[in-house]
Amino acid sequence: MAVLSSQTHQQELPCVPRHVAIIMDGNGRWARGRGKPRTMGHRAGVEAVRRTVEASAELGIEYLTLYGFSTENWKRPESEVSDLMGLLRLFLKRELATLHRNNVKIRIIGDRTRFADDIRGLLAKAEDQTRDNTRLNLTIALSYGARAEITQAVREIARKVASGELSADAVTEDLIEQNLSTVGMPDPDLLIRTSGEQRISNFLLWQSAYTEFVFEDVLWPDFDRSHLERAIDNFAGRERRFGAVI
Repeated sequence: MAVLSSQTHQQELPCVPRHVAIIMDGNGRWARGRGKPRTMGHRAGVEAVRRTVEASAELGIEYLTLYGFSTENWKRPESEVSDLMGLLRLFLKRELATLHRNNVKIRIIGDRTRFADDIRGLLAKAEDQTRDNTRLNLTIALSYGARAEITQAVREIARKVASGELSADAVTEDLIEQNLSTVGMPDPDLLIRTSGEQRISNFLLWQSAYTEFVFEDVLWPDFDRSHLERAIDNFAGRERRFGAVI
């Protein structure tokens, strides 16, 4: 990833969302269309991550959340999962110093227990080293599923109710949010999915209650700043009422 400019270009766009979430879809189809193995699509997808992080910081986006690996992705062939884990290791080792230098704060959400010890160590190091950075909050969802996230939150609250720490009447939406992995983050203003598919695939279900959706007909490895800006332009043209009448 290139060193980011010290100035953003937020003024180029009419309305930059504070929080953008992206479902990065289409690596496999990108590779298949070029007669290459799926692993090559995933490697090209890493380059798209670099471009998107850089563009997000330059455009003045405060929070960027990327859906990197879902709980369902563990069902993929062992060889593909192994390659994805290798790419994750490589990304963390190669990109951490650059991300830190560019004032990017890294946060990981999802179930880490299924990752190898060395990967868990790299994830913890990335979060610890960048925890005081302020330019861009980069959240990566790994081994993540929104239903599992909500279930875990409800389970923790139920435990406290059963033990007498909480009354049932004390359970509110705010309390549930405090038990989600995204606690402290604003909900996404804009969610982008690449590849033309129009579903959210168990991603940020609670947090996306009033999120605007843009489905880009481009495979993730080809996603670049122009696609991000087009999605933001689309977002800027919408009237967000949050259920109210304006």
